Amino acid sequence: MRLKILYHDGCFDGASSAAVMTRFFRETGVLGSGGEVAYQGMSHGSSAPLDPALFDGDVNALVDFRYSTSPKLTWWFDHHVSSFPNPGEEAHFRADTSGRKFHDPEAKSCTRFIARTLREKFGFDTEPLNELIHWAEIIDGAAFPDAASAVRLDAPALRLMLVIEASPGPDFIPRLIGDLQRRPLSEIVNLDYVSERLGPLYERHLHVVETVHSRTRLKKGVAFYDVGDLYLGNVNKFIPYEQFPEARYTVAVSRGPGRSKVSVGSNPWHPELRTHDLARICERYGGGGHPVVGAVSYPEDDLEHARRTAMAIIQELQSDWQDNG
Repeated sequence: MRLKILYHDGCFDGASSAAVMTRFFRETGVLGSGGEVAYQGMSHGSSAPLDPALFDGDVNALVDFRYSTSPKLTWWFDHHVSSFPNPGEEAHFRADTSGRKFHDPEAKSCTRFIARTLREKFGFDTEPLNELIHWAEIIDGAAFPDAASAVRLDAPALRLMLVIEASPGPDFIPRLIGDLQRRPLSEIVNLDYVSERLGPLYERHLHVVETVHSRTRLKKGVAFYDVGDLYLGNVNKFIPYEQFPEARYTVAVSRGPGRSKVSVGSNPWHPELRTHDLARICERYGGGGHPVVGAVSYPEDDLEHARRTAMAIIQELQSDWQDNG
């Protein structure tokens, strides 16, 4: 039997979700003795329906990513409010009677949502995965004590987040998913195939922090920076809040392999300042996310489109600004 797990790529929560699902399938006997597991990372780009050819396993699980009406989709978990971008998708999900498709837009992380559901509905023992579940909740829920903690990346989980977000090749994250199922995070960061990537990435991260600080400007509550010319890929989204703790929102333009990206976030340490639903804003440009954080992706060579979108989003976020200072 061939199990296919599709997960949100370049994302600690996506990789952790895939790890929890894989361990569930192994321990409940779904795979059988000679089962094969294949993984595929998914990126938010076009909001068009997912290609049915993606679901080429005997059992197909899609986690931490938007819905598909494909009859070959066996298991589905997501926690994004933008899970149903196309007409008929939400109705299709509501009509499903398989008992294997779940959505909770209130969940901070898909990993904890999956673990809770598998434990309560299928009797799965999630205790061996508690460390992974805990950190996925902190990282995806932005539950850091302060911006400096989120930027310094002292904890092993945060260093793994850095490596995962760099997405170094199609084989790395699937290999990591295997280790996330059974090893402590402090051990994983010291494995050769991880540490050899982590060292250069962390040095680069420190340089990126300096670069973002030099380019970030705060105006009417929105901290904005554009590093699209530098081909940096994913950038730590908390850097502007370390520099401007009073910011309501951040908007960033970046570019990396396969896409130009607009990232939009709200200040997790001052949630009372947020007055916009960022997922809904990003959906209008073909992206999505959560009310507190979202993104829009364009083709790699369409950086100017990303920049225009960023400017439009900034204007909208600044529209209700009141300077009380």
